[in-house]
Amino acid sequence: MGPLHGVRVVEIASLAPAPFGCMVLSDLGAEVLRVDRAQACGPDAEAPADPLARGRRSIGLNLKDPEGVRLLLRLAERADVLVEGFRPGVAERLGFGPDACLQRNPQLVFARMTGWGQQGPLAPTAGHDIDYIAVSGVLHGIGRAGQRPVPPLNLVGDFGGGGMLLAVGVLAALVERERSGLGQVVDAAMVDGSALLNSFLYGLLGRGLWQEERGTNLLDGGAPFYDTYQTADGRHVAVGALEPRFYADLLAGLELDPAVLPGQYDRSGWPVLRARFAETFGKRTRDEWAERFAGSDACVAPVLTPLEAPGHPHNAARETFLPGAGGTPQPAPAPRFGRTECDPPRPPAAPGTDTSAVLAELGLSGEQVAALRAAGTVA
Repeated sequence: MGPLHGVRVVEIASLAPAPFGCMVLSDLGAEVLRVDRAQACGPDAEAPADPLARGRRSIGLNLKDPEGVRLLLRLAERADVLVEGFRPGVAERLGFGPDACLQRNPQLVFARMTGWGQQGPLAPTAGHDIDYIAVSGVLHGIGRAGQRPVPPLNLVGDFGGGGMLLAVGVLAALVERERSGLGQVVDAAMVDGSALLNSFLYGLLGRGLWQEERGTNLLDGGAPFYDTYQTADGRHVAVGALEPRFYADLLAGLELDPAVLPGQYDRSGWPVLRARFAETFGKRTRDEWAERFAGSDACVAPVLTPLEAPGHPHNAARETFLPGAGGTPQPAPAPRFGRTECDPPRPPAAPGTDTSAVLAELGLSGEQVAALRAAGTVA
């Protein structure tokens, strides 16, 4: 059932970071109820194919209707956690801000997911992952030397610095509640979280081991032994041979004589090393190199596509991926637990699927639900 079995979460439907954080909570056993917009519900509403929506029940509420807000507050009374991802002040204007919810349920953890946070000059403005990681200093360091920064998908802001730290904040607040008996507000901001993910780089900067020019450092593609190389079939391998003993295994696998090459950490010789590595990797296919380095400590791995990754023997052995909607694989819940094993996640529900059942749990009769549906309060 997972370590969070028994924890009740109310999630106000939104995009990307908050759903990811709630997916993590659901994967770990929490009972997550997604509050979808009533307008998105109906007999023709389809279940989302997005794995971020898995494992939830769904109720359709019109939160612009005061009666819909009253129903949400009743749900908050019974919940351990409420998650919302509106701009600052929107939940308050609609009538279900932290004060309103905590007045009804002082033990509630009220988790807020935004890009800029609840205060600061940029708090009321729009943005996306790329903007948050630009201001936090992360984006500057991602890309090739002499070229412009490259967006790392939306992994750093939305998911690593956003949804993941939202989940961490919720878990920390739940642990603290065991001592105090009180809930609190969790202010999760992607600009804060992505800056936190950059902590290691600041340590290197402080020791004079990092240059601000992108693509010239040990871990940003500047070092030829920590980079990717194209193979004979147009695919790529990833090389991460940082330590001297792993680097020795790399040279042995490439059949390169270290005596005629520059030293590993001689920066002046890095262009020579890169040229030799590129030339050598270009002589075989990706899978031939993967087979050649299999079982070695050279830290060479094939660069797999998202659809190839589930079939890799290591991922298959660990069941790192599960079948998803329409046959597309999806990542399995993580991490693993030795005693409170997590159940396989349930498929996403169509918006509003569980409206009648949830309202019945609140004690509403069939006639009351029908009246609310006729009024457009629920769907």
